[in-house]
Amino acid sequence: MKPVHLASESFSSGRRHYYLDFNRAVNQRDYIRISRNDELGGNRFDKRTVVVFEEDFEFLIQAFASLFRTAAYSGKEVRVQDLKRSCSEEGQPSGIKSWPVSERPREKLVQHGPENLSDAELLAILIGSGTPGRTVVDLAQQMMSSVQGDLKRLAGLTSDELCRFKGIGVVRSLTIIAAMELSARMAGIRVGSVCY
Repeated sequence: MKPVHLASESFSSGRRHYYLDFNRAVNQRDYIRISRNDELGGNRFDKRTVVVFEEDFEFLIQAFASLFRTAAYSGKEVRVQDLKRSCSEEGQPSGIKSWPVSERPREKLVQHGPENLSDAELLAILIGSGTPGRTVVDLAQQMMSSVQGDLKRLAGLTSDELCRFKGIGVVRSLTIIAAMELSARMAGIRVGSVCY
């Protein structure tokens, strides 16, 4: 049994041809295949393909949304190449990947437990990633500074207020709000007009 083709889109730019295919695999899992064919001349092509399965669609969409939101609200025209270039110089790791493993929030959480992380580091884990030229920890520290380090004030921010921070989109703001709400319910404290 072959994969079932559900939908397709394509476009070309010069000697580059792009294909976006939505398919269903033989195991009934949906996936997106993104392909690029470069004309090399003489009926030769260089083909590259990326496949993203349904369980990762959310992350793909979130990454694209964050990428385009960051570019749109940065106050200047930004191309994907510019974003990539600003993230690393000469192929060297940048951001948290350049930090010693023991200093990275996720690894620190695994090795030492959540009680050994700062509020900003825990918030950084919820956020997931930073923006070009700025780590997720820097972003989390900026957010904590905006509420003078008061988690109750952070918990009271709306999605729109959280989205004012460069690098925080709707999905990330809702993740933060949901985490704060769960914490409030567990602690039995008042958040907004509701007491748990």
